[in-house]
Amino acid sequence: MPSTTRKYNFLITNKKYFFQHLFLIILYSCYSYLLTSCTTINAETQQKTSLEKVKVKTGIEVLKDNNFKILEGKKVGLITNATGVDSQLRSTVDILFEAENVNLVSLYGPEHGVRGNHDAGEKVAQYTDEITGLTVYSLYGKTRRPTEEMLADIEVLVYDIQDIGSRSYTFISSMGMAMEAAAAYGKEFIVLDRPNPLGGIRIEGNIVEEKYSSFVSKYKIPYVYGLTCGELAYLLNEEQLLEDGKKCTLQVVEMKGWERTMSFEDTGLEWIPTSPHIPHKHSPYFYPATGIIGELYSLSIGVGYTLPFQTFAAEWIEPNALAKEMNSYGLEGVTFRPVSFKPYYSSMKGLNLHGVQIHITDFQKAPLSTMQFYFLEAHYKLYPEKDLFAMCDESRLSMFDKVCGTNKIREGIANSKSFKEIAWYWEKDTDTFRALSKSYHLY
Repeated sequence: MPSTTRKYNFLITNKKYFFQHLFLIILYSCYSYLLTSCTTINAETQQKTSLEKVKVKTGIEVLKDNNFKILEGKKVGLITNATGVDSQLRSTVDILFEAENVNLVSLYGPEHGVRGNHDAGEKVAQYTDEITGLTVYSLYGKTRRPTEEMLADIEVLVYDIQDIGSRSYTFISSMGMAMEAAAAYGKEFIVLDRPNPLGGIRIEGNIVEEKYSSFVSKYKIPYVYGLTCGELAYLLNEEQLLEDGKKCTLQVVEMKGWERTMSFEDTGLEWIPTSPHIPHKHSPYFYPATGIIGELYSLSIGVGYTLPFQTFAAEWIEPNALAKEMNSYGLEGVTFRPVSFKPYYSSMKGLNLHGVQIHITDFQKAPLSTMQFYFLEAHYKLYPEKDLFAMCDESRLSMFDKVCGTNKIREGIANSKSFKEIAWYWEKDTDTFRALSKSYHLY
């Protein structure tokens, strides 16, 4: 007799066991149904909650909402990197490539490459994107401005990169030079706008002087400039700050929901590392606080450890003494804490370093870019025999001046051993630029 028949007869003969078995089957079926339903509802709720947190629609989102109308019928080139994503973290490369009414022809990669798979400072040659099969032209290396040949097959050049709001970060230099190429070769230029993580109010630093213009200070703007990349593009174009005063045919796809007082946390957007040492949403706050002095290479700003751009440290510093001196300046919105650490890589790998960690307690009040200059003053007072400028070669001093946009800051602090004596120079252009830039505000 087959086993199934024996089992059936057993259950009929033993009604008690039959009904228990039947009850368990029904109970399990109901449980499975409820579990599936709850999982689906929970997933939908989580997705809805996640989307509700996103208060800002970036340019790529607005472009999608408008079904890519401004790109229809045109051959498109795209300048982007790993930060060019939508709210679901899909790459702008893939979004445009897959859009039925967009003809994406070529890609252009700034520092770190189109998909963020190249190291800082790495010179990248032309290559093929493995996912789309499109040619990627490097804008970081021998060729920083797109050539006529690079743009020959396109009609419009689209820019979509998350910036960090500091002049020395090279993405805005790449944007400006691409605008110059677009003007020279008759191509449209479209910026898909994104938030400035430092907000749209803060302005710090002098305007770049002619002699100190470089890829890390390409245009005559303050060190912290308080504009989105779209607003900056309009300013560069209209104020004749591009090479030879040329203007390109420019359009900005504006964000929705962004306000000038917003920090990046306020936007609800996910942060994509703009480079290896800008890994978190708060990282852009620290870059202008230490990035200039970091060019000296005679002390550590936390690069090579877990605190990139968040420390002032060296082998000879007594951390408690430095913390006391830095806190004595009474800088609003920031506290300096004693710290010791050993970098895992970079120029000070394996050394026992001591100093302070920067803790920004109120982003709106903290004077970002001047912290490093106050550190120089404190260091001169505590360690007069250790001149950080004298410990550097000429190439590092040159980079310091280029990032500052002038040599006056370095020379002034070196001569007076005080930032207070030269602070006016750092801030001399902020009011003028604030008044000028207001006419280019989109938000």
